[in-house]
Amino acid sequence: MATNHSGASAGSVALAFLSGALLGAVTAIMLAPQPGRDSRERITGYARRTGEDLRDMKERATDAVEDVVGRGRELVEEISCAVREALDAGRDAMRREREMKSLD
Repeated sequence: MATNHSGASAGSVALAFLSGALLGAVTAIMLAPQPGRDSRERITGYARRTGEDLRDMKERATDAVEDVVGRGRELVEEISCAVREALDAGRDAMRREREMKSLD
C-alpha cells in the first residue's frame, strides 16, 4: 500500500478516518434531542453502512494484492525464462568453443 509522509499506510489512514467519522456520528446522534429508539436505529444504520464500506475496502484491497501477486509471478516467470535461455546459449557457446579447440 502507499504510504504518506508520516509513514502511515493508506489503509490505516482510511481506517482512522472511518473510525473518526463513526465516532462523530454516534456522538452527534447521542447529543441530538430525539427519542432513544430513533437514536439506536440511526446508530445501527451508520454501523451497518460502515461495515459495508469496510467490506468493500477489504475486497478492493484483496483484489489489488492478488493483481500485484499475479503480475509478480508473471514477471518472475519471464525473467526465469530469459535466464534459462541465456544459460543455454552460454553452454552452447562453451561447447562449440571446446569443439573448435579440440579440432585444432
